[in-house]
Amino acid sequence: MSSPIELGLDTFGDVSLGPDWRLKPQDQVLRDVVDQAVLADSLGIHFIGLGEHHRADFAISAPEIVLAAIASRTSRIRLGTAVTVLSSDDPVRVFQRFSTLNALSNGRAEVILGRGSFTESFPLFGYDLSDYETLFEEKLDLFLRLVREEKVSWQGSTRAGLKGQAVFPRLAQPLPVWVGVGGSPESVVRAVVQDVQMMLAIIGGPSARFRPHVDLYHRACAQIGNAPRPLGVHSPGHVAETDAEARDQLWPHYQKLHARIGAERGWSPMTRAQFDAEADHGALYVGSPETVAQKIADTVKTLGLARFDLKYASGPMPHDVLMRSIALYGREVIPRVQALLG
Repeated sequence: MSSPIELGLDTFGDVSLGPDWRLKPQDQVLRDVVDQAVLADSLGIHFIGLGEHHRADFAISAPEIVLAAIASRTSRIRLGTAVTVLSSDDPVRVFQRFSTLNALSNGRAEVILGRGSFTESFPLFGYDLSDYETLFEEKLDLFLRLVREEKVSWQGSTRAGLKGQAVFPRLAQPLPVWVGVGGSPESVVRAVVQDVQMMLAIIGGPSARFRPHVDLYHRACAQIGNAPRPLGVHSPGHVAETDAEARDQLWPHYQKLHARIGAERGWSPMTRAQFDAEADHGALYVGSPETVAQKIADTVKTLGLARFDLKYASGPMPHDVLMRSIALYGREVIPRVQALLG
């Protein structure tokens, strides 16, 4: 499907409720994610992104393996992460996993690299949070060299250096590389300097408040002399037949997710009024196909986007509800967005 905007889906593999209203085991959730991606592929949705986490509430800790399973059952949808926590991984192994996925999927792999909004991976893999900035800076530099050069020479403080090193398998097709940006100007400038695509994670507040970051991106490109790369946005949402149904389906699960993470981070409990305000004016793309399509189109025009990815699972939403949301997104939201954007 051709369009001026690419529309994708993201999930962290949120552990969901089964028919008995008990939380499913994580192995079943992973199989459900594969089925969700297969449905998305059949609908012509452009992209599926799987987030890496190491927590009890999210099932996906090794997204490339799940993506390889999806690759074996799909033919069109592009396959990536949302995000790969590069800071606590080895760039050589990340490259090898994605070059392998790219080969198995006939060039459909993408990677969105980030530092992650959770920090469980740092102690899990033996990294010190005091090295947070250095780890990402150095590892991003090495990863991009591996993508762009056949033999890599590199030296840093976070891992052993390389000298004229070839790493296999080589990429037979180009690998699109995005960097996830949560809103800091420094991250925006880093994306420009490293000449990679930028994915804005907008999970609260109106999308228009990120326009200064987009303007900064273009100013930095002009100053450095780099051509602007495609820009994307990742935001949560849910689609149902009507606005009321979508909000009522999402609210209890979104509330549980917010309460669980909020207890760790000292947030105050979310009220239904706050949820509705976020749906009305903020970063929740929840409602009927018409409502969600209009909100996506407005965001695309406001920020000048090339891609929008809807995080379609928020909290323990049942698999059948997620499948219905994906179906409406593919069959009704995407055509409406394309029509609204001309």
